[in-house]
Amino acid sequence: MVDTRQLGRQPGSMRTVNRIVTVPEAFETAMASVPKGQEIELDLRLEAVMEGVLVTGTAHGRLDAECSRCLDPLSEELEADFQELYRYAADEEEGGGSDEDAGDEDEDYYLEGDLLDLGPVIRDAVVLALPLSPLCGPDCPGLCAECGVKLADAGPDHGHGDGVDPRWEALRSIAEDPEQQ
Repeated sequence: MVDTRQLGRQPGSMRTVNRIVTVPEAFETAMASVPKGQEIELDLRLEAVMEGVLVTGTAHGRLDAECSRCLDPLSEELEADFQELYRYAADEEEGGGSDEDAGDEDEDYYLEGDLLDLGPVIRDAVVLALPLSPLCGPDCPGLCAECGVKLADAGPDHGHGDGVDPRWEALRSIAEDPEQQ
């Protein structure tokens, strides 16, 4: 929760906040995550506008993942930018909005008194910033499809023969010397 009392409700007022928070639950995708208990640094800019408080920020932290090619564990820096408008709760009562606006109500965030809850916004921004296919390096060769050995460790002479199915071996002689038949 971030306190917005210093902003007042005067459009144009602004303040910056730098805060370190602990992740209450793991933010994760299939191959990458920010584990529970990890610290994330938040650089926030709070601006009072007519409708509420506009929050623009960046979350910095570390992610843990495994390479999508060779499955080695890796840890990288993570940076996630976000921007969200938190509406004043009074707008909801005064607005008298149309039925068309009623469907958008679920997507809006509202101030709770003078406090705003950044939890869902930060979670969404961090999860969207996690890589879907993390790599330990751009030239990672991955694993051998036949035996599963890490190709970076196996060397260039690693192989499993020509890989021809033995049932097709009888046709090899025809392919090599078609005039023989």
